[in-house]
Amino acid sequence: METKSTAVNISLDAEYGPFIGGEFQQPTNGYINAVNASNGKMLSRIGRGGKEDIDRAAKAARAAFPDWADTTIEERSALLHKVADVIEENQERLKMIECLDTGRPLHEFDLDYELAIYQFRYFASAILTYEGASRPVQNGHLIVKKEALGVCAQIIPWNVPMIMVSFKLAPALAAGNTVVLKPAEDASLSTMELAKLLQDILPSGVLNVVPGYGHEAGQSLIDHPDIDKLAFTGSVEVGRLVGKTAGERILPVTLELGGKAPHIVFPDVDIDRAVENATLGYTFFNGESCILGTRLLVHEDIYDQFVEKLIDRAKEVKIGDPSDRSTRLGALINEKQGKRVLGYFDIAREEGAKILYGGNRVTVTDHEYGYFIEPTIIEAEPHMRISQEEIFGPACTVTKWSDVEEVIQIANDVDYGLAAGIMTEDLENALNTANKLEAGSVWINQYFNFQSGAPFGGYKNSGVGREYSKEALDSYTQSKTIVAGYQLPPAGFFK
Repeated sequence: METKSTAVNISLDAEYGPFIGGEFQQPTNGYINAVNASNGKMLSRIGRGGKEDIDRAAKAARAAFPDWADTTIEERSALLHKVADVIEENQERLKMIECLDTGRPLHEFDLDYELAIYQFRYFASAILTYEGASRPVQNGHLIVKKEALGVCAQIIPWNVPMIMVSFKLAPALAAGNTVVLKPAEDASLSTMELAKLLQDILPSGVLNVVPGYGHEAGQSLIDHPDIDKLAFTGSVEVGRLVGKTAGERILPVTLELGGKAPHIVFPDVDIDRAVENATLGYTFFNGESCILGTRLLVHEDIYDQFVEKLIDRAKEVKIGDPSDRSTRLGALINEKQGKRVLGYFDIAREEGAKILYGGNRVTVTDHEYGYFIEPTIIEAEPHMRISQEEIFGPACTVTKWSDVEEVIQIANDVDYGLAAGIMTEDLENALNTANKLEAGSVWINQYFNFQSGAPFGGYKNSGVGREYSKEALDSYTQSKTIVAGYQLPPAGFFK
C-alpha cells in the first residue's frame, strides 16, 4: 500500500545540551541525532547525557531545593499557572515538534496538550487545598505537616512526551520538590523546548533536564546519592531495575509500566458505535501506548457481525504523513519498534492465530524511511503471546466469549492491570463487571475518558503508585507529626 504526504518546515535549535541550573550546557558525551520519525531527516541534536551531567544536575537541584521548598503554596501555584500559560501559548509549535519527533498524527496532540495544560492548572489549584491536620489535644496541640521529599528523579518515555512531563513535573513542583528529568533519547525535543520556555519562569535549578540513553544518563540518575524520589514510566523490565534500586536505597518510587488492556463488548451494544470506540481504543497514539484496549473480548452472539464491521472500519483508517491533520495513523517511533511489531505478527502466525486484516508495513511517498503499519486485527486465543504481551503498535486481538464469568477470567488472566474498557447498554452490568476487573482504570462506553482528579496507575506488573490526581501529591510529600504541649509537666511526675 502507498499513500501520499505533505511537507512541513519548523525551526529548531541546531542542538540542545542538558538544561542544568537554569541554563543549557555542553554535554560531556557529545550529541545524539534527533530525526524525523517518518522521513529520517535531521531535526536537531540532543545532548548525550552522562554521569558528569547528571551529577551537575542533581547538585543544582539539591542547591535549589531549600529556597523552593520554602516558597509559599500561593507562589508555587502562581508559577504553575504560568507554566500552563506558556504551554498553552506555544502549543501549536510544540505539537508539531512532537509530531515530527515521534511520528504520531498531529491531530492527536490536541488531546495531549489539553491534558498537559490541565495537569499544571490542576496541581496549581490542588496544592492550595492540600493540607495536613491541626487540632487540639489534651494539654496541647497536634500538627501534621506535608513536606516535600527533596530532589526527584523522573524518567519519561518517548510515546507521549508532554503528557508524561505534566504527569510527573506538575505534582512534584507543586509539592515543593526540585526535579532532574530525563526524557527518552528518541523523543526529547518538545521537553527541551519546554525547558527553554521555562528558563525565565522557574528559579534556577528547580527544573533540570538531561537527555540521553537509559543505560547512561538514566542509570546515573537513579544511582545518584542526591536523589530522594524515583519516578519512572516505561517498560516492565526497566521498571523492575528502578524498583530494585529504590528498594536498595530505601527511596519512595512511582512506576507506570506496561499494559494489555481488555475491551469487553457485551451483546446489547450499538455495534456501529462500539466498533468506532474499539478502533479508537487500539489505534490512538499510533498503537504505542500502555493504556490501549488491545484485547477485544466480544460476546459470541454478535462476534461475527462485530468483527466484520471492525475490519471494514480498519480499512478506512487513513495512514500517511503525520503532519497532515487528516492522518489517523503515522509512523512508529523508529525501525527497531517497527520490526518488533512486525515480529509479533510473525509470532501470532506461528502460534496459530489468524490475521484477519493488516499485518503489513505501508509505504508513504516521501516518507519511505518511516515504519507505517496497517491497523491489524488478529483472531487469537487468550493464552497466545499475542494476547498476553504488549505489542506497542496499531494491533488488537479479537476473542469470543459466552458468559460473564468467562470474560472476567480472560480479562484478568494477564500480568498487567493498567486499564480496561467495557461496552454495554446495561450500566448495572457494567459496574458489576468493572468491580471484578483487575485494572487501575476502567472506562465504560468511552475509552480514554480521563476525568479531573481521577487517579491513574496500574495493578500487578503495570506499576506502583498513582498519578493525575491528589494521590500524586501524596507520592511527592512526606508527613511530619508535631505534638506541642502547652507547658512542661510538673516536677516529679515521673517516678
